[in-house]
Amino acid sequence: MKKTAWTLSELAQETGLPARTIRYYIARGLVPGPDVAGRSALYRPEHVQRIQEIRQLQRRGHMLAEIAQHQAQAEPPAEAWWRYAIADGVVVSVRAGLAPWRLKRIRRAIADLSAKLKEGCDV
Repeated sequence: MKKTAWTLSELAQETGLPARTIRYYIARGLVPGPDVAGRSALYRPEHVQRIQEIRQLQRRGHMLAEIAQHQAQAEPPAEAWWRYAIADGVVVSVRAGLAPWRLKRIRRAIADLSAKLKEGCDV
């Protein structure tokens, strides 16, 4: 059975890199962060694959800065967005992943705006 999730120490053992190096790669944007941060962080097969790609590129003589630059050009960062239809022809987009307290305030503001638009008030 193939493994589908690793802790940081398991990922380090799997890839042959120290955990400190993996954290450095994540901080530099070379490797995506774990799904959940903190002690319960888990890393997926994509993390193993990306670390193996980086190691292969380094063996071919590429520097980390080159790898990062190439990755930035090749992959625009994906962003998830929530869309709220608040009135006929009016849609508000909010980037997903915001802090819960901030998202709560935004949703309250959207509800207020939606109510005003439905009443026909000037906003």
